[in-house]
Amino acid sequence: MKILYVNTLYSPDIKGGAEISLKLLVEGMKVQGHEVVVAALRPEGQQGEDVVDGVHVYRCGLRNLYWPYVPQRPKAPIRLAWHWKDRYNEEMKRQLADIISRERPDVVSCHNLAGWSIAVWDAAKEQGVPVVQVLHDLYLLCANSDMFKGDKPCKGRCFSCQVLRLSHARKSRQLDAVVGISHTVLRRFERFGYFQEVPKEVIYNARFIADKGRHAKAETFRIGYLGTLSPKKGLNWLITQFKERVKPARKAELFIAGNGQDDYVCELHQLALGDQRIHFLGHQPSDQFYAEIDVLVVPSLWEEPLGMVAIEALAHHIPVIANEVGGLAETVIHQENGLLVHGDAPNSLGDAMNRLVVDASLYEVLASHARKSVAHFLSVPRMTQEYEQLLNKVVNDNKEVYD
Repeated sequence: MKILYVNTLYSPDIKGGAEISLKLLVEGMKVQGHEVVVAALRPEGQQGEDVVDGVHVYRCGLRNLYWPYVPQRPKAPIRLAWHWKDRYNEEMKRQLADIISRERPDVVSCHNLAGWSIAVWDAAKEQGVPVVQVLHDLYLLCANSDMFKGDKPCKGRCFSCQVLRLSHARKSRQLDAVVGISHTVLRRFERFGYFQEVPKEVIYNARFIADKGRHAKAETFRIGYLGTLSPKKGLNWLITQFKERVKPARKAELFIAGNGQDDYVCELHQLALGDQRIHFLGHQPSDQFYAEIDVLVVPSLWEEPLGMVAIEALAHHIPVIANEVGGLAETVIHQENGLLVHGDAPNSLGDAMNRLVVDASLYEVLASHARKSVAHFLSVPRMTQEYEQLLNKVVNDNKEVYD
């Protein structure tokens, strides 16, 4: 079977967990004997082809107003114009159609499509190639991919997203299968009428994380955050709760690792000002960071499709405090491997941090259960096999239709 994978980015261009999961999947399918090709984006003028760990990658130049992965955001009218073109980008459709004509894959597996747009579905279908869509985020529902506006998650769809995604639900019916990386993300699309009568699967992402055992706790209890620094990640909530409710006498420190847009990072530094227990570390290798903390906090306000950072921490025997939204509730089990808190009860976060600072016996229970609770997520062969079975079925069903 020959598979063409389509994603906004591909290694070494890594924005988040989707790119890491995709690389593991692509290489896993290659090991299984399948022929794999990847199409990803680069800024216009930097297009070309290369080979990454034995995988042929097409780097297509993004034909839109700007390259979105930069620290500074363009002004609102320019962003709106970018999203308007991204509703259905004919120029990106032609680029992918050329790759399909050249490679002649048996199936196209679409992942994050920001920049590509849903025009790539038609590029494949018009050449008789079946399409599987994998849902890593909310791009097909929301122009910003997260259904988060201002400082809170969207309960419904705002007018601009309704306009910018006017035809997406209807066009999603032409797909041959859809995969949610959690039950939560798949159900959310179904509530908005997407993927009607399309075969559906839930296949959890996976990571191979070696078991390095538990590290000893330090005298000071070390609370950590790892990820992008952005409003939807709940960092204002985390810092405020730590400052106001975790008192210095309790010997706790907060370590924040990650980068974000310059203006927001400055806002966070101002919020933390005056509390010497809060440390901003910038980018940190995850293995190194987990070895330096006792608990990970994932205070996301938006519905994380899965929340792989929580799984990684648990695999390192680190209990997790998480907001009970999105896919996080499918991995963090309250009082078994972590504690769940609630954004509509702000003090629940401070209470949870305090609870683990002072209750050593509870901490021990959570840490002892952490790794085994996520064993399913630590099997890359499991993930690969589940995708292989699905893609084989899609290809065989497509052959029957055309035969």
